[in-house]
Amino acid sequence: MGGIVYTIIIGAVIGVLARFFKPGADPMGWILTILLGIAGAYVGSYISGMLGLGGAITGFIVSIICAIVLLFLYEIIRSKTAKR
Repeated sequence: MGGIVYTIIIGAVIGVLARFFKPGADPMGWILTILLGIAGAYVGSYISGMLGLGGAITGFIVSIICAIVLLFLYEIIRSKTAKR
């Protein structure tokens, strides 16, 4: 049970930092921010493991970068569906 709570907390922190570092307004709620952060953390840990980058700080930074990329992808998908 503690692992789920830890994942939600880390996902929230990464999601909030990604939204902070990415310029522009992001019209999404806190649940979507947490999901974005969790996805960024998983993708970031996978990529940092593939590249052989060790350390918690490096993985955290890569996770934030991946969450920012996912945020850009979310905005692209949302703008395409909104125009229809």
